[in-house]
Amino acid sequence: MIGFFNDLPFYLSGLATTTAVSVLGICIAVLVGVLLALSLRSRLRFLSLTVRVYVEFARGAPLALVLFLLYYGGPQFGLVLSPYVTGIVGLGLYGAGPFAEIFRAGLDAVPKGECEAAAMLGLTPGQALLHVELPQAIKLTLPPSVGQAINLVKESAVLSVITLGELTKVAGTISSISFAVVTPYLTVALLYWALVETIARLGLNAERRLAAKGS
Repeated sequence: MIGFFNDLPFYLSGLATTTAVSVLGICIAVLVGVLLALSLRSRLRFLSLTVRVYVEFARGAPLALVLFLLYYGGPQFGLVLSPYVTGIVGLGLYGAGPFAEIFRAGLDAVPKGECEAAAMLGLTPGQALLHVELPQAIKLTLPPSVGQAINLVKESAVLSVITLGELTKVAGTISSISFAVVTPYLTVALLYWALVETIARLGLNAERRLAAKGS
């Protein structure tokens, strides 16, 4: 027990790093995902096909591969990133693919009649997208988006491969010093559970607010 309290600052540091990198990575993934989803619906064939290739690669490639390409391959092209920045950018680019498919499906699910009605009212395509399509798409895509955000938090466990001091890296370091296995990794598992549960609760509250606002 004394050893656990001595290691507590390390656990909290790892938790802070995991939380910060995950949240920032998710924000990038959402923003890029929206842009990719709009590009997938573009009438420009070259643009939509190019984006489709990227989305499929992002959905199929392991996160560890993306991190290796950024962290170890980047310097060969003059791109030198710290482990912290690599983690954020890697999570963002990796998560953008699944988010793009989620948002594309949500936008496609908006009834065409409402878009036609917006056009008849004199709204430009951009205004119709902003005021008609996106609000409805957000309601439709919130549950799968929360699920994808949770997946990215759990995927962040592989960031230790680029020496980032997140939770899994902290557990490995403590385990190698104390020769204990169960306590460090069980503690980290509980911290991941608390983080994921927090995101799930926030998502549920957001769903209820949107449902109440729409009723």
